[in-house]
Amino acid sequence: MVDLDAYFARIGYAGSPAPTLATLHALTAAHTQAIPFENLDVLLGRGIALGADALFDKLVRRERGGYCFEQNGLFLQVLEALGFRVQPRGARVRIDRARAETPPRTHMFLQVEIDGVRWLTDVGVGGLSLTAAIRLDAEGEQATPHEPRRIIREDEREEGRWFHQALLGGVWTDVYEFTHEEMPPIDREVANWFTSAHPGSHFKNRLIVARAAPDGRRLTLVNDELKIRGRDGRAEARRVGSAEALLVLLQAEFGLRFPAETRFGPPGSPWPV
Repeated sequence: MVDLDAYFARIGYAGSPAPTLATLHALTAAHTQAIPFENLDVLLGRGIALGADALFDKLVRRERGGYCFEQNGLFLQVLEALGFRVQPRGARVRIDRARAETPPRTHMFLQVEIDGVRWLTDVGVGGLSLTAAIRLDAEGEQATPHEPRRIIREDEREEGRWFHQALLGGVWTDVYEFTHEEMPPIDREVANWFTSAHPGSHFKNRLIVARAAPDGRRLTLVNDELKIRGRDGRAEARRVGSAEALLVLLQAEFGLRFPAETRFGPPGSPWPV
């Protein structure tokens, strides 16, 4: 059983634990702002374990972050413990990919049903992790504390392709596609292996850390470039000048602490190990 008190302390949540829509919105925002998205263990050559105890130990006790299978895996445990009707769903990430391309099915989000209405929440999609749940069946723009979102269908079939989109710089941009297929533990294990170990995985080839800020900003670090994007979609970027400066930045902006001698090395960063 997940230690809810320890989890609430980790994300700074002091609200109601009742399985309501208000709770779901609040937990989604608090989690995304407190627990950063990151792939640093992949670059350090460490395995990514998806067991319940391993996820809780890493993200809560050791105050680290993780990527979708870790983030949404922990959030799944929490929501189930609170009494929500929640199911894991598989998806194909489409950020910076053309519709004609078929990316691997290596993402997991959560479907939550409340009073007969389906909601989508996702605390593990990098610099676009949700800060509020969104209606899964609704059409049109939906507001969040950060950028607007929407769900669109490729056609009217329930089993057809659905797309989760974000409004970025005035343009609706695909975040991922899905077909409502459940993602059981064995599928997560296989996709997690590809994500963390396959030479072609983008998590093996670049450093990625991201966090949402309470004021509507988003902070995203890719290799040695930190981007700070406002709610209006405008972004400012700056370079990280050294391996030592990277460690300082990780602690100051993302709450991630590593020993002074830690080096992530290329291709995750431009500095030698």
